[in-house]
Amino acid sequence: MPNDAPPITPPFSPPAPPKNPPEPPPGTPTLLHQQPEPLPVDPLTVTSDRGASLPPTNPPSPRFGLTLSSEEHAPSRLVAMGRQAEDAGFHFVSVSDHFHPWTGAQGHSPFVWSVLGALAVTTNSLDLAVGVSCPTIRIHPAIVAQAAATTSLLADGRFTLGVGTGEALNEHIFGDRWPPPEIRRSQLREAVEVIRSLWSGDTVDHHGPHYTVENARLFDPPEVNPPIVVSGFGDDAVDLAAEIGDGYWGHAPDAGVVTRFHDRGGRGPRFAQVNVCVGPEEEACRKVVERVWPLGGIPGQLHQDLPTWSHFEMAAEMVTTDQATENIPCGPNLEAVAERVEAFVGAGYDHVYLHQIGPDQGALFNAWHSGLRDLLLSAAR
Repeated sequence: MPNDAPPITPPFSPPAPPKNPPEPPPGTPTLLHQQPEPLPVDPLTVTSDRGASLPPTNPPSPRFGLTLSSEEHAPSRLVAMGRQAEDAGFHFVSVSDHFHPWTGAQGHSPFVWSVLGALAVTTNSLDLAVGVSCPTIRIHPAIVAQAAATTSLLADGRFTLGVGTGEALNEHIFGDRWPPPEIRRSQLREAVEVIRSLWSGDTVDHHGPHYTVENARLFDPPEVNPPIVVSGFGDDAVDLAAEIGDGYWGHAPDAGVVTRFHDRGGRGPRFAQVNVCVGPEEEACRKVVERVWPLGGIPGQLHQDLPTWSHFEMAAEMVTTDQATENIPCGPNLEAVAERVEAFVGAGYDHVYLHQIGPDQGALFNAWHSGLRDLLLSAAR
């Protein structure tokens, strides 16, 4: 379908920017030319007992990132957004991994590993994450191990592998039965074991209840294992994240969830996405959310079990504007965005990233340069 989204300013150009870029001519849009002071970040890292390089368990300030929504944007646009995020001073980007968008109105679903490869070679300091991939049904864990290892090498170690148990929307496409949650958690546990085994660079033979790997070896393993950050809804999934993960990928500003993760022995970064729709008019932004991202009004289990975008569209017909936008700051009120971010930081998340819903990504970048960045830093103190 045609991409009617307004272009990001300025347009994407593949070569990496020079170390000392020339001043733009008068009248040139300046988003990519602005070089703000980098956001504060603790440069120290630790190594987990699973071999991953991790940021400190309790860094002095959160890291702020940007969502690259594969469901909403074409691949070249995602790469342009990543370049712009780096130049704007974000710490990291998280790219979603979908075979289908949630609804037809979103309109896209590029292959995430190609996008990550392009981001790896067109950025210099920006951390990259896939948020999150399902290494269990649609893609065999051995292939995910190779894809993640290659991405980490291309990015000089600036990569985090987020994993979860997936959704039927993306995982049913080969006709596999969609398993119940307890089976999917068992598959994920074994998949992570396979991935880490292959990252050793040794020849791997694995015969488990879900996967078989024979005479497999990665001849280009990662120099240091990327952190595997595990997503989870509910107590059992949080416990699994604590057991097998190098961090936790959460979904709500619930301090009890983060506490449970730590009480079960979980360590490492805690990621969470904050949905926003920044723009000059609140009501227009609310309508964008209702049209493009009505998921907030669809009950949680349906997210895992509905098999097609058309099913989500039918469910979305019952969602009102108020339901879709209940927890999503809309419009020009940047304080509302900061308050929402502060709720996640207060709950214990230290990697918080903004998802600007809809085609107008420039509105968020403009807000970032016009005070949002400073508001977030103040809220995090």
